[in-house]
Amino acid sequence: MRLSSLARGLLAAITIVVLAAIYLPLVVVLVNSFSTSTSLTWPPPGFTLEWWVKAFGNAGALDAVLTSVQVALAATVISLVLGTLASLALQRFEFFGREAVSLLVILPIALPGIITGIALNNAFRTILGLQLSIVTVIVAHATFCIVTVFNNVIARLRLLGTSYEDASADLGAGVWTTFRLITFPQLRSALFAGGLLAFALSFDEIIVTTFTAGSSVKTLPLWILDNLFRPNQAPVVNVIAVVLVLVSIVPIYIAQRIAGAEKIAR
Repeated sequence: MRLSSLARGLLAAITIVVLAAIYLPLVVVLVNSFSTSTSLTWPPPGFTLEWWVKAFGNAGALDAVLTSVQVALAATVISLVLGTLASLALQRFEFFGREAVSLLVILPIALPGIITGIALNNAFRTILGLQLSIVTVIVAHATFCIVTVFNNVIARLRLLGTSYEDASADLGAGVWTTFRLITFPQLRSALFAGGLLAFALSFDEIIVTTFTAGSSVKTLPLWILDNLFRPNQAPVVNVIAVVLVLVSIVPIYIAQRIAGAEKIAR
């Protein structure tokens, strides 16, 4: 399809406006993390590295980072296991209600976070009688992180078909042997990309975390929210926000590169 020069110029202008609306606020946060001002002012009156030093020496922020990493890693592991099993069951087997089950697996990522948070809070406290803790946060994050793994793996399974697995079965290999030697090696990159996306999704999640974390659990997004409007904490929060953005970008970038490399290879 060919576009006129006017249409191309209009699309370019719209693209620039949309990207600017998304990324200019992030640039402001980055610049303010070096500002000498203790409040969110623009333009900055001066530049300093003081807040970066304080941020990396802030015990509360470091504990929050550790908690977020622990939650994200645990949720990612759970998501890899359950997401892979769900995708194998739904793609490789025919059974009644398969489409309904597929919808239920994907639904948590589409529901508003506040609805998911309220529902899980009620389930943990009222139905199961559990105290909110880091365990409830991990379970809550896993409910929507599974979707990223599920989507990656089921897409790969649809692309691969069953010819190699059928050949393995014809040669006498059992289900586990076929999975270990045939299926899993072909799924590794999809699992890796899905795990990276799940980690990034969990690491910066705040709405569901607010409803499922106990008073003693403080993830990095919660720490940012609590300290954003405290006196003299805004610059430190800006530094932590920049770090959070970088941590979120890296796994998404790697997953995108993996997907791009596989398309070229095919």
